[in-house]
Amino acid sequence: MNNEYKKLIDKKLLLILIAVLCLTFGYVVGNNAANVASAYEVKSVTLKNNLDTNIDFAKLKLFNEVKSILDSKYFSPKATPTEVTLEKIDQGITAGYVNAYDDPYTKYFAPVEAKNFEENVKGSFGGVGIEVSEKDGYIEVISPIKDGPGYKAGILAGDIIMSADGKDLSNMSVEQAVSYIRGEVGTEVTLKIYNKTKKSLKEIKVKRDIIRIPTINGELREGVYVIHLYNFSESSAQQFREELAKAIESKSRKILIDLRGNPGGYLESAVNMASFFIDEGKMVVQEKGNQSYGIKEHRAKALRIVDDTYEIGIIIDEGSASASEILAGALQDHGKAKVYGKKSYGKGSVQEYINLDNKGALKITVANWLTPNGRNITEDKIVPDVILERNDKTTPESEMLEVIKLMNMY
Repeated sequence: MNNEYKKLIDKKLLLILIAVLCLTFGYVVGNNAANVASAYEVKSVTLKNNLDTNIDFAKLKLFNEVKSILDSKYFSPKATPTEVTLEKIDQGITAGYVNAYDDPYTKYFAPVEAKNFEENVKGSFGGVGIEVSEKDGYIEVISPIKDGPGYKAGILAGDIIMSADGKDLSNMSVEQAVSYIRGEVGTEVTLKIYNKTKKSLKEIKVKRDIIRIPTINGELREGVYVIHLYNFSESSAQQFREELAKAIESKSRKILIDLRGNPGGYLESAVNMASFFIDEGKMVVQEKGNQSYGIKEHRAKALRIVDDTYEIGIIIDEGSASASEILAGALQDHGKAKVYGKKSYGKGSVQEYINLDNKGALKITVANWLTPNGRNITEDKIVPDVILERNDKTTPESEMLEVIKLMNMY
């Protein structure tokens, strides 16, 4: 793998950022500097997107008006005033310029934020074991990690985290919200949670812990071999292949892949897993970007080990994102699997993570994922063939048993 650029699928990340645990995101890590325009030194710039847009920075009237007022009237109440440096102005304008794209996955990281983000991606740390993203001004749970503190406390995919230790998290970036949720191992954080389904608000205390992410396990349940896949790590494709081998050895002709709460991970892992079911050369997923990016195709490799005599089921929910959606969408489009559950999350965008000269970073959306049949994962999501209804008595186990029962009816 190229040392300068490592392509992953965002983990909502997907990509979504890791909230309080270490998960792999979809991004490209690079060392090349970005040409970020600053209003006071660049008069005009042409943005190349789907359409050409000309922005004349010299005509930013509001900025120039506010700058003029501050320069002439501001008086610091502090004994030692904060110095307004060219560097700080540059960073502020840059952040505002990036935010103007109104994309939750496109963000400028100041040097400290970039350092924290990269540390989050690399290792385990104290948290409550949930992954979150910003949606409509609120911090929404993508998925709790199985058996993590948040999972045990009853936090569900789709829940809204209103506050942490009394700090209102609305209209915060994911990075800001995470800084209030995460903390030292063994300490507690009080979260105010709004459940959209029950339309209820409650406070829960969660003890922070080291988050270790499970990858996979399998079991034979009533004639169906169930594979629970929790993330798409670098090693998960090989582990998935080993579980498929166990399924074949079990003599069961029915395999159920559980992707509920799986926020994604490495693109290569998703492509390899799809290749276990799809003939070499068949489309797995497409990336569609702007004119310069074009369309990039990812096709199945010569890895198929499961033939068409097997009945394959996939179960997904609102916490299934990114690589989970790619795998489910590919097998569904090729008629290799029936999908059960609820609509997926809809994390179908590709990000690049670019290191800047000032030690900051830029995470930028560069493309969308499309299924083999051209479905836009972000807009369309993955819609199950069989929708599972939920009520107050529904549990992950009861939902699993319902799918097993449906698979055994055929």
